[in-house]
Amino acid sequence: MAMSQGANLAEKAMGHGDNAITEQDMTNPARDRAKYGDPTETMKALAWMGKNDVQMVEIPKPKIIEDRDVILRVTGSTICGSDLHLLHGAVVQLQKGDILGHEFCGRVDSMGAGVKGLKQGDRVVASFQIACGECMYCKKKLSSQCERTNSNTIENVMYGGRTAGMFGYSHFTGGFAGGQAEYVRVPYGDVNLLKLPDDVPDEKGLYLSDVLATSWNCVVDTGVKEGDVVAIWGAGPVGEMAAEMSFTNGASRVIMIDGGAASWRLDLCKEKMPKIETINYTDLPRGTTVTSKLKEMEHGGPDVALECVAGEYAKGWAHYFEMLLGIETDTSEIINEMITSVKNYGRCGITGVYVGFTNHFNIGSLMERGIRLIGNGQAPVHLYWEQLLQMIREGKTDPYKMLSHRVKIEEMDIVYKKFDAREDHMQKIFVQTRFSDPPAQGSPALTTYKS
Repeated sequence: MAMSQGANLAEKAMGHGDNAITEQDMTNPARDRAKYGDPTETMKALAWMGKNDVQMVEIPKPKIIEDRDVILRVTGSTICGSDLHLLHGAVVQLQKGDILGHEFCGRVDSMGAGVKGLKQGDRVVASFQIACGECMYCKKKLSSQCERTNSNTIENVMYGGRTAGMFGYSHFTGGFAGGQAEYVRVPYGDVNLLKLPDDVPDEKGLYLSDVLATSWNCVVDTGVKEGDVVAIWGAGPVGEMAAEMSFTNGASRVIMIDGGAASWRLDLCKEKMPKIETINYTDLPRGTTVTSKLKEMEHGGPDVALECVAGEYAKGWAHYFEMLLGIETDTSEIINEMITSVKNYGRCGITGVYVGFTNHFNIGSLMERGIRLIGNGQAPVHLYWEQLLQMIREGKTDPYKMLSHRVKIEEMDIVYKKFDAREDHMQKIFVQTRFSDPPAQGSPALTTYKS
């Protein structure tokens, strides 16, 4: 909390850049109802209230403030593993009351006069990033790197450049209210919304917003090809779908690594995809490491390693205390395991969120053995979502593989705690609102937690 407050003060002192062409720092319409909120209507939303504290709140419905805004009536949202980094305070520049959520779908409720190609009532899914559609990166459909939707100075200083603005992901990425709510304002709605056809229900189309594009980007950007042996760290939703997509791209073997409180996820993935192989690192005998086990399973190690976890989860005490004391923001343990595990000239892709700096990085192995370390970046959703939509329609990818629970938005504060604790075998959820359609055939029934 103190780090976020300090970063907010530093940003205020330095000032934003002048590059953004859409309103910044509008993470809750209640902060200025006259400017950002509907004068009469309210909605339910999930707000970050401090480290490890999220609460359901009743706040004004957002209103149109720019010519190309769309107000979306949310029919489905979810919790992403990267939302937990916000919950834990690992991402800086959060403010009390920020509305979270970057994966959502819905129907067009209203829109500005400048919006083209959409009409009221259209079923759409939103990309988690906010793109202008016109800058250097947007013209290449590299929408996650849009130059004109995030003017945050601290991100620019830390990274040497800015990412696009992102829904519900702190003021570090522009400060936009998220979609874990009944309504959400979508800037440049005709750029950042994709129409969903009738044969793709919300329970599948929703995941075009992030997880499917992120998994696909992880696989193709790291260069998984025919015959590759692929090792995947993390058996959560991104890891699970990356496994499916690695096979789609021709991988001969996929080995998934997980453990601890999340060990059950390996069994879940194995049940859905029997041909995967698994390593539970908590069950390895003394003296056996993940690296040595992988080299035992495959001569020289895998060709490709995919990181689908994140940098905030320390496995050893050294990194735990260094992160606790602010000496580093992210642990290098998983990346080091990947580097030492792959074959010489192997490829390592990082898709899990890393926010800052790390210590004890094995640069020697990287250089001497010719390892390719690839930061996959925030997935450019616009580059992939039309292709992925077609893959869903043709049965080439199936979001139901990862979908485990359907819950009510009114219970999201409870669900966050369960998701964080890996309880109830909660893999990927679908959050319904009062605007949602009845559950689609083959999707999970509603689970409730309040009596």
